[in-house]
Amino acid sequence: MLIFAVKRLAVAILVAITVSLLTFSMIYLSGDPAMALAGESATQQDIENIRRVYGYDKPIVIQYINWLGNALVGDFGHSHYLKTDVASVIFTRLPVTMTLGAAALSFALLLAIPLGVLAAMRPNTLIDRIALTLAVIGQALPSFWFALIMIYWFGIVWGMLPITGSASWLNFVMPSVALGYYVTPAVMRLTRAGMLDVLSSDYIRTARAKGLRPVAVLFKHALRNAVIPVVSLAAVQFGFMLGGSIVIETIFAINGLGQLAWESIQRADLPMMQAIVLVLACFYIVLTFLADLLNAFLDPRIRVG
Repeated sequence: MLIFAVKRLAVAILVAITVSLLTFSMIYLSGDPAMALAGESATQQDIENIRRVYGYDKPIVIQYINWLGNALVGDFGHSHYLKTDVASVIFTRLPVTMTLGAAALSFALLLAIPLGVLAAMRPNTLIDRIALTLAVIGQALPSFWFALIMIYWFGIVWGMLPITGSASWLNFVMPSVALGYYVTPAVMRLTRAGMLDVLSSDYIRTARAKGLRPVAVLFKHALRNAVIPVVSLAAVQFGFMLGGSIVIETIFAINGLGQLAWESIQRADLPMMQAIVLVLACFYIVLTFLADLLNAFLDPRIRVG
């Protein structure tokens, strides 16, 4: 297990370094950052002063090392638009996005796994067809359109839920459902396929022949093995939710990282954009690494492979 963990950690570190290189290069995608900061009416002397103040006059390798070293200690520089420390803004908005992502993932798992289990236990029945229909609708229905439908009915017509803000847990109900329902089909289909495969295996037939209770066979033997690929998918989907929440946060006016990313793009606030991309990418890498370790714990065969 230790060797497996070290190998996965090495891969995660390499991916993180690659992401940091791509993130750092964002600042040069629009040309000379010093000229962009100085503005159209700036003189050459103004541009040179900005290069010296922000360190753009140094070799690109030195700039990357300095930027990465500062980022590792939580220093992402200052926002060009907000004129404040980037890290303080990021970590103020991060809990909101984490709460939304966790609620959305919880909704998806609580809906998808039971549906997948029921569909596998009763294949080609009405329950199976209903589960597959919900999966098809969830995959075909864009999350932003689903969000607008819920806003109209639950927020405007019936007045059951608040439409905007993040003041209470009620504000997260509609965004969590809109964000979580989009990933429900993948989890449900994977759970169903895994359960169908496991329920037809020899060790399940042996467990039933030994007289074990159906509940014990289902949850202790079948579901534990069928849910292994779901763990990896859930980690990937959680990272996707954190990064893809920009649309949902914008629709519901939730002050999370998604909304901040949209605002930073509009303002061309490169340090803020860099920090958001790097933080979300690191979360994604850590979640994938933890999912690999959990899968290896649940299925020892993965460690050998």
